[in-house]
Amino acid sequence: MLLALAALPLIGAAPVSRLDIGIDQLRSAKGMVRLCLTADPDNFPACVDDARALTRSVPAGQKAIHLDGLPHGQYAAAVIHDENNNAKLDTLAGIPREGFGFSRNPAIRFGPPRFTAARFALDSVAETQQIRMRYIF
Repeated sequence: MLLALAALPLIGAAPVSRLDIGIDQLRSAKGMVRLCLTADPDNFPACVDDARALTRSVPAGQKAIHLDGLPHGQYAAAVIHDENNNAKLDTLAGIPREGFGFSRNPAIRFGPPRFTAARFALDSVAETQQIRMRYIF
């Protein structure tokens, strides 16, 4: 009976996953890598108005970010290589001067990709996304 009562909080609990994000082709170990992970298409890629978005900043020498306890769902990730550590993506005439990348590594044309191009499903115990950094300058 006691064992059955101990299991009650687990019944109906939402399934959760671990997400491992690898960062490829960083051009230097200077600055920080800044991640935005969102399930909200309207707040991709910036996550500015998304209270449920996850953001992380790690030293650029650390080429992996691990996130635990994420609810299953559809997500998209955006990453910038903030080489001068000023907490933003520096641009010149709207063109990024620092590195950037997105989950699923979609083709980049004019501006960031749409949420649907970077979207991936998180529906198992663990998922991995390898994000390739891109530099224009």
